[in-house]
Amino acid sequence: MNDLLSHQLCYSFYTVERLFRQFYQKHLKKYDLTYTQYLVLVVLWEEKRLSLKEIGQRLELSSNTLTPLFKRLEEKNYLIRLKTDNDKRQLYVQLTKDGEALQGEIKSHLTECFWQIDGLTREGADQFIQENNQLIQMIKESL
Repeated sequence: MNDLLSHQLCYSFYTVERLFRQFYQKHLKKYDLTYTQYLVLVVLWEEKRLSLKEIGQRLELSSNTLTPLFKRLEEKNYLIRLKTDNDKRQLYVQLTKDGEALQGEIKSHLTECFWQIDGLTREGADQFIQENNQLIQMIKESL
């Protein structure tokens, strides 16, 4: 294995993650969303109502990180926070109509931006996702 930083698998993934954040931040600025706020919305677009705990597990984020995100998204009228009658400690988050409507617009915008990346194809993107998911699984199994 080559010891150069540029030949380290971890550095390669670190660089890709950093560049993805920059890419998303640039293109989400139009919607006044951060990358992490966008990820919360993506989870809620999959399932319209989830508990804080479920969202935290999916995104691997703590409630201390999520609570201010939820507050800002609620201020933008993209979601509402709800407590159940039987357990006031349990917090649920649900999309509003504005939050649901945003999905199509953002998806269309980001898709258009992605296809402007020279050399990126749908098939190539699918292959990256598949290989990444395999690597994620292998690393999780080794922990």
